[in-house]
Amino acid sequence: MGTTKLTQALLKNTKNPKLAWQLFKRIQSSPTNPTFHPSVPTIARILIRSKMLPEIDHLHNLLLLSSQPQQSSFSSLISLVNLLAKSGFFDKAFSQFQSIRAKFPQNPPSVCLYNVLFECCIKERRSDCVVWLYKDMVIAGVSPQTYTFNLLIWGLCDLGHLEEARELFDKMPEKGCLPNEFTYGILVRGYCRFGLANKGLELLEDMKRLRVSPNRVVYNTLISTFCKEGKTDDAEKLVERMREDGLFPDAVTFNSRISALCKAGKILEASRIFRDMQIDEELGLPRPNTITYNLMLEGFCKQGMLEEAKTLVESMKKNGDLMNLESYNIWLLGLLRNAKFVEAQLILKEMVNKGVEPNIYSYNIMMDGLCKNGMLSDARMVMGFIISSGLSPDMVSYSTLLHGYCRKGKSYEANNILHEMMRNGCVPNTYTCNILLHSLWREGKISEAEELLEKMNEKGYGVDTVTCNIVIDGLCKNGKLDKAIEIANEMWAHGSAALGNLNSFIGLVDDVSGSKRCVPDLVTYSIIISALCKAGRIDEAKRKFKEMIGKNLQPDSVIFDTFIHIFCKEGKISSAFRVLKDMEKKGCHKTLQTYNALILGLGSKNQIFEIYGLVDEMRERGITPDVCTYNNIIQSLCKNGKIQETTSILDDMLQMGINPNISSFRMLIEAFCKACDFAVAKELFEIAVSICGHKEAFYSLMFNELLVGGQVSEAKAVFEAALDRSFHLGGFLYKDLIEKLCKDQKLEEASGILRKLITKEYKFDPASFMPVVDDLGKRGKKHEADELAEKMLDMASHGRVANKIYRNARESIHRKEIKNGGDDWQTIVQRDDGSGIALKTLKRVQKGWGQGSISNLQPQKKEFLDYW
Repeated sequence: MGTTKLTQALLKNTKNPKLAWQLFKRIQSSPTNPTFHPSVPTIARILIRSKMLPEIDHLHNLLLLSSQPQQSSFSSLISLVNLLAKSGFFDKAFSQFQSIRAKFPQNPPSVCLYNVLFECCIKERRSDCVVWLYKDMVIAGVSPQTYTFNLLIWGLCDLGHLEEARELFDKMPEKGCLPNEFTYGILVRGYCRFGLANKGLELLEDMKRLRVSPNRVVYNTLISTFCKEGKTDDAEKLVERMREDGLFPDAVTFNSRISALCKAGKILEASRIFRDMQIDEELGLPRPNTITYNLMLEGFCKQGMLEEAKTLVESMKKNGDLMNLESYNIWLLGLLRNAKFVEAQLILKEMVNKGVEPNIYSYNIMMDGLCKNGMLSDARMVMGFIISSGLSPDMVSYSTLLHGYCRKGKSYEANNILHEMMRNGCVPNTYTCNILLHSLWREGKISEAEELLEKMNEKGYGVDTVTCNIVIDGLCKNGKLDKAIEIANEMWAHGSAALGNLNSFIGLVDDVSGSKRCVPDLVTYSIIISALCKAGRIDEAKRKFKEMIGKNLQPDSVIFDTFIHIFCKEGKISSAFRVLKDMEKKGCHKTLQTYNALILGLGSKNQIFEIYGLVDEMRERGITPDVCTYNNIIQSLCKNGKIQETTSILDDMLQMGINPNISSFRMLIEAFCKACDFAVAKELFEIAVSICGHKEAFYSLMFNELLVGGQVSEAKAVFEAALDRSFHLGGFLYKDLIEKLCKDQKLEEASGILRKLITKEYKFDPASFMPVVDDLGKRGKKHEADELAEKMLDMASHGRVANKIYRNARESIHRKEIKNGGDDWQTIVQRDDGSGIALKTLKRVQKGWGQGSISNLQPQKKEFLDYW
């Protein structure tokens, strides 16, 4: 059979590779067959497509042992290697190439084959093969091309070996190859990828000097990197330079700029560029593509600009095919981040109706949003939708739901999710187990945490440094600091097996070789140092700090802030500033927490001027104060009697868009009431309820402060407003109000308060009746006094007070403190301080009930005290 006929016969049997192979072997073994080599590529493709690897090895051996001319066999062998490499069978191609080089050392392969193999090595990240090939290339005397160097430089850059890549780049002229624009582009990309954009910019200058014209890829790589680093001015200069070189920026250029601006929160600047791309055709700007629209959509959503995002989505729908699956997922994420659950559900339905099938990521976004807002039953329903739609929940799906239950403190349900996950063939990883482990420790469920750790070890999920840190943090928070320190120390020698040092953890974690890599990290030391500082063991914390540095772990701002905070809290300002100096020497910048701690510390030393200096410095450095910052300033001003300055601080907060919290208003209202400036205090109260809502804390605070300040009428009005809102009365000094009204001869108002409490079915302290009963008796209103006394006894006989008041010393108004935890009712029924009328009324009413004497109401039996 002739060569052409053999090839045709093989092609006819492409769908029957075994028959084709048998046919090829029979023809190849025939002594009358002139040559079969021209048919080798055809049979090779058939075998490779069918993944018949043993037959491919057989073909290779046939070619090696062929009696045909050497050159023909060599060419066929090279062709087979080339096909294997390009088809993704790199290991097979490489091993065959090595055997060819051993069989035909005098026949150098072409540089093109070396290039193909180099490219495969780099994609497979096989640096060992690259080295072997390069050495073999030199031995074979094959001269590399510029493309060869481009591949090698690309591989070195990809592995992070930038110095070696530059060295090879510089040696190219010695090998007779000059770098082209692609060579420069590869090296520029390598520098930019590893944060060395300035070196990439130097290469751009070299290109200009050597008259190598940069292409758009070089410019776009640099522009994109500068944008990501926030160097938008440098990026803009490059855009202008790009135009000067006759290269018009394309969509990639503009998308890089828009992406960077959106990430920096400069959404308005990004919108301007986006608008120009849409309408400014005269300047030759590229039209926005789907990526551009998605970047803008994501930017609007992250800034909470949902109306703008909605308008953009409508525009994308009108413009045809711009709304793809990624667009819908971005829009879903934006809606859920802003708690727009109904709208998000409608988007999911719209996707299905328009033929854009939600993927697992779409459903995971939905679940994440619901879980973060505590809507766990709805998230559970979404899990059902995933299964009914033909998809399978993945690791993220289960982990999201598990995390949601853990966040709510429902570790039992979270554990059920873990079991369900395993039943459905989705093997949990260490991250998933760590979520549940952290929740168990946080809830103090130590035995359950131990059991989970044991299961993790049994199932081979791995115990990493994060796992150890969770256990160490849990021990610290459960009062077992010394045990936590012991485990952290043992980790250096035994890795995760150090957890065996817990009494009940003996044998829970195997001391395998993998655990040796599990050593303390920055988080470990941060946990230990913070716990030691909170326990007042500052010297030990300092020793841990030195130990950490000795282990080549450089402290971060969090650890420095821990020391600064504790020193400021203890009033050791000079020590705090010494730590700050060391912090800046180590290259750690001041954080928001640093400033907050320093402001608190300076306030304790009455250094108000210095506080304002720190606030100015924060703004210069672009650090936005938070509510804690302002609260610390307010606290310092109030403590040092500068309350008039606090109103300007409040104004500043509101102008900055930072809403004061309950603590902010509590400090302000207390300070102005203490200064008897009740008009400002009432104004602050109104602002508080308008910003934070009608909170019980505001009403109780305002009422108590007015009452303490003698503003009885205003206090009464606030109290009645609180009753109308059905607030719990535990924080209100309502008994003091009733007593004060009686002393001020306002018996009707005092009686009105009692009637309102009764009408609204409040269970309050029966002692509240006594001043009114006393006053009614003095005025001879025996019938009304008896009615109230009867109500009082009825209330006293029906259980413990539901709205009992607990007050501090300052809140008590001209009254002796109640000792031994007894309540006002018990004190009053035992007293003999001139309240004869009230006691006689009680005795009279009680006899009417046939209950003997008032001694029955006195604390003679333990059960009664327990009951109350």
